[in-house]
Amino acid sequence: MRIIQIIPGTGGTFYCDNCLRDLALVGALRRQGHDAVVAPMYLPVGMNREASGGQTPIFFGGINVYLQQKSDFFRKTPRWIDRLFDSPRLLRWVGAESDMTSAKDLGEMTVSMLRGEHGRQAKELDRLIEWLGSERHRPDVVCLSNVLLAGLAGSIRGKVRVPVLCLLQDEDGFLDGLGQPYSEQAWAMVRERTDDVDAFIAVSKYYADVMRKRLGLGAGRVHVVHTGISLDGYEARGAEPEVPTVGFLSRMCFNKGLDTLVEAFVRLKKNDRLKNARLRIAGGKNRSDEAFINKIRRRIESCGLVDDVEFVPRFDRDSKLSFFRSLSVLSVPEKQPVAYAEYMLEALAAGVPVVEPASGAFPELAQMTGGAVLFEPNDIGGLVSALERVLLDVDYARQLGRQGREAVLARFNVDQTAEEIVRICEGAVRQFPPGQ
Repeated sequence: MRIIQIIPGTGGTFYCDNCLRDLALVGALRRQGHDAVVAPMYLPVGMNREASGGQTPIFFGGINVYLQQKSDFFRKTPRWIDRLFDSPRLLRWVGAESDMTSAKDLGEMTVSMLRGEHGRQAKELDRLIEWLGSERHRPDVVCLSNVLLAGLAGSIRGKVRVPVLCLLQDEDGFLDGLGQPYSEQAWAMVRERTDDVDAFIAVSKYYADVMRKRLGLGAGRVHVVHTGISLDGYEARGAEPEVPTVGFLSRMCFNKGLDTLVEAFVRLKKNDRLKNARLRIAGGKNRSDEAFINKIRRRIESCGLVDDVEFVPRFDRDSKLSFFRSLSVLSVPEKQPVAYAEYMLEALAAGVPVVEPASGAFPELAQMTGGAVLFEPNDIGGLVSALERVLLDVDYARQLGRQGREAVLARFNVDQTAEEIVRICEGAVRQFPPGQ
């Protein structure tokens, strides 16, 4: 099959579950012989030519989208002017220096994008449709990375005449964070656009239930496919780290609970048996996160723990494998329920146990893997107790890591994910209305 995966890029400046999931899926589809291609939107994504299926243009470039939202002039400019603002180098710089991926102040633009052909970025949609409809690129099916892209679905179905699938992962947090009246308007637009989507694919049972209720979808319209990871390079765990080491791997921001983990680490260090414990933090950031991170650094310094905490600058695949080898346990104490956690599966694949809040998809994943200890969400004391249990009982930690690794190898291989996605794609193609 020829499958176009439309992905909103982040500029590659921080660890993004969505981007990692989509790129791994496209890579697996290609290994299985399918002609799968990534089509990035807004900003570039961190990917190589082989993983993405070849070099494709950036659609809805973040600068052009913003300018077209603000000014009627830029909704009419010729393509050669738009192309100047779609430079990958310029977009990467903007992605690192601005807050283009934040829900704050993006209400009007989100609603406009969901309006699709009636929105202020209609010129960009026309360009995407022209590209998809060309003989060279026309797909059998288009897969949207998340429901925030549902404004594209009607035009793709009607003009390119192919079915559209939509993955579901954590869009509710973004939409709820837009503020009124935009949050209510955006949710209403998404509900209207669901009829343009042939099938929805949720990354967990938890999130399938959330979105069925919020979008008013029948049970048969939402499939659950637990997203796997690429297991290349993940080897069985050798010796435990000489020094008890806690790890954090995600975007270094408030919502991911980095401040919660740092406070828990401060308390851990008061335990005489964990005086030599270390904390390693990785996952990247953008400019909007810097004030938060500086506050974290000041807290670490005020507690005299500068030598015990390391901010790891790189989080590419090889760096992550090395990072996991240095850890005793990984924890990303999310503030809000999440649909999925790539970092959890990656840690367990490396034999590293995880400590996570008992919310969102974590209980589901903990039950499926047997490699996690859960604590009450946003309870620093509960987090401290869970970390102490894992760090002080080496046999227990080793058991968790071993169980988790075996489960991930057996149930969360991205090649299995790709096979399930293809079955859903084939079903959508068979059921696509003739004559469309």
